[in-house]
Amino acid sequence: MVAMATAATMAACGSGNGGAGARDGAGSSRAASDTDSSDRSSDRSSPAAAPSPTFPLSSAPRGIPSVREHEAARGPGWKPSDTSGVVLARGSEGLADEGKLLSQELKIAYRGTAAARAGDVELALTGGSGAAESYTLTTSGGRVRITGPDQAGVFYGTRTLKQSLRADGTMPEGVVRDSPSRPQRGLNLDIARKYYTPRWIEDRLREMADLKLNMLGLHFSDDQGFRIESTTHPEIVSKQHLSQAEVRRILDLADQLHITVVPEIDSPGHLGAVLAPHPELQLRNVNGVPTKGAIDISLPASARIVDDLLREFAGLFKGRFWHLGGDEYQALVVADPEASYPKLAELAVRKYGSRGRIQDLTTGWTNERAAVMRPFKRTLKVWNDGVFRGGVVQADKDLEIEYWTGRELGARQPVEYLDEGRPVVNLNDEYLYYVLGQPNNFMYPTGQRIYEQWTPLVLRGTAPVDTKYSKQILGGRLAVWGDFPNAQTEEQVARGIRLPLAALTQKLWNPAKPSLNWSGFTSLAAKVGGPA
Repeated sequence: MVAMATAATMAACGSGNGGAGARDGAGSSRAASDTDSSDRSSDRSSPAAAPSPTFPLSSAPRGIPSVREHEAARGPGWKPSDTSGVVLARGSEGLADEGKLLSQELKIAYRGTAAARAGDVELALTGGSGAAESYTLTTSGGRVRITGPDQAGVFYGTRTLKQSLRADGTMPEGVVRDSPSRPQRGLNLDIARKYYTPRWIEDRLREMADLKLNMLGLHFSDDQGFRIESTTHPEIVSKQHLSQAEVRRILDLADQLHITVVPEIDSPGHLGAVLAPHPELQLRNVNGVPTKGAIDISLPASARIVDDLLREFAGLFKGRFWHLGGDEYQALVVADPEASYPKLAELAVRKYGSRGRIQDLTTGWTNERAAVMRPFKRTLKVWNDGVFRGGVVQADKDLEIEYWTGRELGARQPVEYLDEGRPVVNLNDEYLYYVLGQPNNFMYPTGQRIYEQWTPLVLRGTAPVDTKYSKQILGGRLAVWGDFPNAQTEEQVARGIRLPLAALTQKLWNPAKPSLNWSGFTSLAAKVGGPA
């Protein structure tokens, strides 16, 4: 709690550390009653002109994720009236999209750049001072003013206002100062094994935005499908797919909602759909048996087709992140890779000397794909099981590790990557993997387990890493995988991930210990989230 000269209340939800992220272990939520206020959003009367000392001291606005700091005050708070409007401060014309969206959501006028009047909501940029994605929301004198150093921060302030109105019909008097604990917060979606309609994806973007989630991973190439139109290699595209025009509309909406889309073309494994019309590129073992999903990394033509796709889709997806995959190359999951794949073993020795192994060839492949993407100035990501210990060739130091597996034989512990100084993103398959059909002992994740047990420090299994690594853990994503694509419909997936996403954003945004028990949290989620 921060001592303040004025009376203050602090919103405290999340899981343990102040600063870069959660510091406690599994933990459990602290029981607290969920104040049940009737929905007064239909009351459109104008607020009182000025605070009165007869008003009680305000409480923090309620929403998901909870705000990190609220300075209480006495006054009626704010609710929209027939004369309310959304206005932009002078010099903040770049917030027009945020202002128009809020006016539509609250059903009040949008007046653009204009002086704020009684009952208005004013949006303003503060010229770059302050942490990224932070905002200050001030409710006083019958008005709301939301400021921030960037458009994303101001947008998140509008989400707090919207959620508070949904939860309790009013925005409490006082000042909210808020910012995310972790910079990467989101959803990972496998559209390769299960096709999702553009409208469904757009609905998830809107849901994510209200929860202040800012990243959508799109895994669109795998053994079962290649789901986005390709102009360089149309022969690999699945019958059911997204057109590039549909993807552009999805990307435009994501930009408006301050969500970065992270595309993934996984290689050198998970390439079955690419290999189907190119069987000559498929890896074969010593007996000539094709290896599922694996491309033969000894062939120059293999690199050419993957690089064609990387360059093509870098022109479509222009965000700052790119996922190279790198996981589960089947040549490396056998007992003796060199004996099973002698051609690869011979090439490794020719390229890297007598100590060269197939893992070195695989690491070299990933580094070469990274080199293809560097002219596009992307931050590059790989799965943890594509970065190996030892070896002659080391994975490039600037690759972000997306840690998911606690199940793979011989998988490295998270601290190995952290001790190398690598940044890590948490996709712990114990808590954050929503695998359709629940194969291989996977169970659908529950919001309650995430809310009560998981923190960003719990990268593998159920045990947290030491808090000294906290700043290296950049955030996390809930991952939906389509192993059995018909196990659930789109609507069932949407319902199934609603509470896990809500619990995830709570833990990634606010590092403090939860103040609501799970029952209170779900009650609040029902109020602020709307229909799934």
